[in-house]
Amino acid sequence: MIKELPVRAIFVFVIGFTLLTGCQSAYYSAMEQVGIHKRDIMVDRVEDAADAQQEAQSQFKDARQALSQLTQFDGGELQAAYEAVDSQYQQSHDAVTRVRERIDALESVSEALFDEWEEELDLYTNRRLQRDSEQRLRQTRKEYERLRDAMRRAEKTMTPVLNTLQDNRLYLKHNLNARAIGALQGELDALSGEIDRAVADMQRAIQASDRFIQTLN
Repeated sequence: MIKELPVRAIFVFVIGFTLLTGCQSAYYSAMEQVGIHKRDIMVDRVEDAADAQQEAQSQFKDARQALSQLTQFDGGELQAAYEAVDSQYQQSHDAVTRVRERIDALESVSEALFDEWEEELDLYTNRRLQRDSEQRLRQTRKEYERLRDAMRRAEKTMTPVLNTLQDNRLYLKHNLNARAIGALQGELDALSGEIDRAVADMQRAIQASDRFIQTLN
């Protein structure tokens, strides 16, 4: 992770300048002025994306547990039952949104880094160093593409989970009775399978993140 900058005033300037321009290239340039380069930001965003996936894993498991308890409903406040399902959907939706945003942020800095790296190959005067850097670029890009694909696969498996949670939430909202809760029992097995697939794919992406960071270090 990127460590806190030693000079608060500089950090405030960087953030303020970025907000003013609203431009990623301006952000990267400003960060480089204080010694934080695209490679550092890339590592940080890989870790951020992995953290978001870990949080989503935990949230999906919580949602499954909550719905499992709901299917054992044997009387009580029906409105509270609906609110429990609605809360799990909202929290899961937020968790998935964070994952998607962090993958997008990683892709943004990665594209900028690789473009810059490739452009600067032409600046070398030492052919040996140029070839070595070019080979390193190809290897790093290949490893990154594996990571990106793993993250995007995991992201896709989240959609069926959200859809099922949304369906259950809407069904309860408009059919707020004990029979409606009973009807959800048949949905739990399908949801559980979707969550297992999503959690497994996210775990593979998290492991890919660890491997990629090791190659950069």
